Amino acid sequence: MERLQKVMAHSGVASRRKCENLIEQGRVKVNGQVVTELGTKVSPSDFIEVDGKVIFKEDYRYILLHKPAGVITSTADEKDRQVITDLLPEIEERIYPIGRLDYDTTGLILLTNDGEFANLMMHPKYEISKEYEALVEGIIENDQLNLLRRGVDLDGVKTSPAKARLLNKKPRQQTSRVRLEIHEGWNHQVKRMFEVVGHPVQRLKRVKISFLELGKLEPGMWRELSAFEVDKLKKIAFSAQDDIMN
Repeated sequence: MERLQKVMAHSGVASRRKCENLIEQGRVKVNGQVVTELGTKVSPSDFIEVDGKVIFKEDYRYILLHKPAGVITSTADEKDRQVITDLLPEIEERIYPIGRLDYDTTGLILLTNDGEFANLMMHPKYEISKEYEALVEGIIENDQLNLLRRGVDLDGVKTSPAKARLLNKKPRQQTSRVRLEIHEGWNHQVKRMFEVVGHPVQRLKRVKISFLELGKLEPGMWRELSAFEVDKLKKIAFSAQDDIMN
């Protein structure tokens, strides 16, 4: 069951706020009855009309994309820069990115038009892990890695413990390559965590979300998630919620 205005927006009627106005104005019917309450929920089997015209709910889409650098993780940009949905001209549904990657960050990102699924993937309580590969300045030592593993202070709030692993270090270039796994998604979190331990990020790539990996996808390429993958991600999220409640 989903809120009526959300189903209407997904069907391309108008923005969610405009759909709310249409409902309040008595211009929407569900199964032949006028509905004016914004909290009304509908199921896929319900018959919805707007101004006497039947609307159809969009099919849900679940996209895994390899984001290149120089692309905005948004569906529109006031500076007319390239946005992530520009890489998906074949997709007719109004999809949007789940979370974000910085302009210069590359790697795995998911897009969908399923709001419930997006919330499961983004909310920290569901503990969906995200794994990054970072090229950082300086030779990072185990003491700094242990700080990341325990969690670091960002503006008075401590991050959850992370998994940190040194991949390699290059003394001549004075750089280190590190894998970092977190399940939160604060603004610029990975870059800020490395800054706290004294190793600013030079390049950053997200290589994994839960069990999903980029595989052979080149930057700018994408694929649909399988029904099995979507179902497995949902089960992982709900399992984390059950663990918290118990």
